[in-house]
Amino acid sequence: MNMEHYIDSVSYFIRKKSGNQLARQLTYQDTEHSKNEDIMNRISQEVVSTHLANPWGPIVFGHIHCCFLIHNSNDFINAYQEHANCVGLLTKAIVSMKEENWMIPVVCTMARDLRLLALAADKQNAFKNAAKLQEGLYLPHEYLEKAAEPLMSIFRVCGNDIRTSNDRTKRVAMMNLVNQLFKIYFRVNKLHLCKPLIRALENANINECFSLAQQVTYNHYLGMKSMFDSDYKAADKLLTFAFEKCHPQSLKNKRLTLIFLIPVKMLLGTMPTIELLQKYDLMAFKPIVKAVKEGNLNDLDVALETHSDFFWKYGIYLILEKLKIIAYRNVFKKVCLIMKTHQVPVESFRVILNFLQNSNVSLEEVNCILANLIYEGKIKGYISLQHQKLVISKTNPFPPLATAS
Repeated sequence: MNMEHYIDSVSYFIRKKSGNQLARQLTYQDTEHSKNEDIMNRISQEVVSTHLANPWGPIVFGHIHCCFLIHNSNDFINAYQEHANCVGLLTKAIVSMKEENWMIPVVCTMARDLRLLALAADKQNAFKNAAKLQEGLYLPHEYLEKAAEPLMSIFRVCGNDIRTSNDRTKRVAMMNLVNQLFKIYFRVNKLHLCKPLIRALENANINECFSLAQQVTYNHYLGMKSMFDSDYKAADKLLTFAFEKCHPQSLKNKRLTLIFLIPVKMLLGTMPTIELLQKYDLMAFKPIVKAVKEGNLNDLDVALETHSDFFWKYGIYLILEKLKIIAYRNVFKKVCLIMKTHQVPVESFRVILNFLQNSNVSLEEVNCILANLIYEGKIKGYISLQHQKLVISKTNPFPPLATAS
């Protein structure tokens, strides 16, 4: 492909309003043109303005310059800036295209590239400013946070298209843009910014327009947010959808969803099988599962610490720590079975906890743990403070966790 062929192709796809084909001509990930020396060396603003009307001329020239910066200079910082300008030009363009939505594939492709270039720019920036990063003198996600602004601008434009015909409205790009913004907000730890996006998408009421792949990504991030908001039942539903509907061959993506779904399932009382953990290389959860089932609090602490780097990396360490309440429930159940009475001295629980944790747990702490278990429905009964006994129900005192949660 030479420069003339590239410009002619872009011009043809614009005239034919072929969004999918045009999108492939405007991504830096297309090796056919993005590394083409003839195009990079011969293209100019005069050339593109002669063959392409605004705004496409400046967008195409900016795109090729972006590719040049990546291919010839490995300069992702300025490449990001160039591409961000192109996204700004595209946003202004689609505002004027009130009755058209053929450029939606271009919007989605350029939005994805903006996020990826921002990630690359931040990585390059961190390498250049390693010393400043350690001293906290610059933002580690500077460009990624900046990328959210043009994405939000184009999201608002698409969301403001109030045409009722779903096959014509620009709102069909909203979920793709939401998914890109979700990936940014989760990376920079600003989950509160997801709420208005969720509300806007719900109000658009065009779920039937979104592809299964878009729905899987959306449910994955929405499920993660529900998990961090401690809404485990909602998280279970959303993450289960993402896992089950994910392409069977996308093992990497299915594994990523499982990293969050497994803790949620465990908190709701369902433990993963060893076969599942082996299949998706998630054996870090194995000692967690074993310790919770056995009610072995010491082993649970050891398992959390052993694999702490992995659990902190994905932000689930504190979620997994909440499994201690289930471990308490399981060990207390064993104590009650051994005592063979529905009136169990609190002192019995204190003794076993001191043994398991190699610590000195007070009666007040044991009463607090028991009270939480009763409140959460994991134990049916009450505490007799006067006699310092746990009085459990004679029928089903320890309901199945899946129904108690």
